[in-house]
Amino acid sequence: MGSDLNDEATIGIWCPYCGLNGKKYYTDEVIDISMKIAKNEANKMIYQSLKELERKTRNNKFMTFKCGKEPEKEVITPIKPRIENMEIIEYKCCKSKAKIRPVSISAGSYCPLCGGANFE
Repeated sequence: MGSDLNDEATIGIWCPYCGLNGKKYYTDEVIDISMKIAKNEANKMIYQSLKELERKTRNNKFMTFKCGKEPEKEVITPIKPRIENMEIIEYKCCKSKAKIRPVSISAGSYCPLCGGANFE
């Protein structure tokens, strides 16, 4: 459950569906939004720098620079919460609890705290 993440005894978190241990679990949606935010910020900084160069060369008789229009921003669609039927299961290996999809109860899952297999 959520409190297990802050427990110092927790060494790692295992995916209850595939059993892999990882440092970070980001969905494709989160990565996509992060990349769009980064691209928008980078374009904004570059455009501001070019506008400053345009301003500095405005009265220069040897060289002028025209920036052009600001790049269009990437549209960021917020992540919508998914309402799924999740059920709480208690793992016998270390008495931890986790919410998982009902199909994983019958198909089997892995303990999020120790990675122990739960295939009954």
